[in-house]
Amino acid sequence: MKRQQRSSAYSRSGVDIDAQDRALRGIREIVESTRTAGVLSELGSFGGLFAPDLGGCAEPVLVSSADGVGTKLMVARMAGDYSTVGRDLVNHCVNDILVQGAAPLFFLDYVGAGRLDPDAMRQLVGGVAAGCRENGCALLGGETAEMPGFYQEGDYELVGFIVGLVDRSRLIDGSRVAPRDVLVGLPSAGLHTNGFSLARRALLEAAGLGLEDRLGETGMTVGEHLLAPHLSYLAAVRPLLGRAALHGIAHITGGGLTDNLPRILPRGLQAEIRLGSWEIPELFAQIQRFGEVDSEEMLRVFNMGIGLVLAVAPESLGEVLRELRQQGQRGIPIGTVQEGPGGVVYDPGVGIVDE
Repeated sequence: MKRQQRSSAYSRSGVDIDAQDRALRGIREIVESTRTAGVLSELGSFGGLFAPDLGGCAEPVLVSSADGVGTKLMVARMAGDYSTVGRDLVNHCVNDILVQGAAPLFFLDYVGAGRLDPDAMRQLVGGVAAGCRENGCALLGGETAEMPGFYQEGDYELVGFIVGLVDRSRLIDGSRVAPRDVLVGLPSAGLHTNGFSLARRALLEAAGLGLEDRLGETGMTVGEHLLAPHLSYLAAVRPLLGRAALHGIAHITGGGLTDNLPRILPRGLQAEIRLGSWEIPELFAQIQRFGEVDSEEMLRVFNMGIGLVLAVAPESLGEVLRELRQQGQRGIPIGTVQEGPGGVVYDPGVGIVDE
């Protein structure tokens, strides 16, 4: 009887333990679908157990990262569709460790809410699980937190944590990036998971558009644009890992090309980007127009249609582009690395090495 009273009191304060249990039971099979050979524990353990296969690694190095999907969750809430943002989260984190040459081993997630709705939770975790399956990593565990008064009714927070593995000899840290290296851009699918506060203000507030409205001449709705997936580049880039031709990789997230490319440049080098070498998707032009955003800020907030950049030895450019095509991935030479004070220079006249 006392236990029932305590549970009732907790429920009156806004936390329904029974509802959490029902939601967790609903995702057990979803999580199990991501199981890989290294997983030793079951869902519900206090800690996830994973035994990595270190075969072929002379000096194994673990690479980890954590991230979220930001206010893209607000668009998902408006659309009533949480099924895609979990995949966005996994792909973002996979790319973050891919740039250092690592392949993912396992993933952990955190879902926070004012009130946990079992259907929304299944969509969120289902998306995470789908992303894990597609990238060959296990959803090893996670945390769900119902915190009324901290999160508002209908609000959700989604955060992910990834661990991957790379042999130290194949670690990519940008130290091999050199003058004349060609910068090869891999196209994005839109905003990915960055810049949504500005995009929402421009399109939904300033322009007065709704999620079902068509955007310009794209043929897609605003909602389709905003919920377009954050792409994973693992499958396309994995065959290039460990090759002498690949000197560095940058994931173009918040900060755009302007802030992310310098993260892989040794001192005394700068990235020179030729604007016009790739077609900037109309989505970004519409955001710039309605939001009255200058070009410099656009290049620093958004990926502008480039989701990943490879720094490639110039003599190996053709080889790398052919390998990318074999993986179904388009690669676009968008600039070069040159001696300079650092940072990124945008120049419509910068020459690109021919394929």
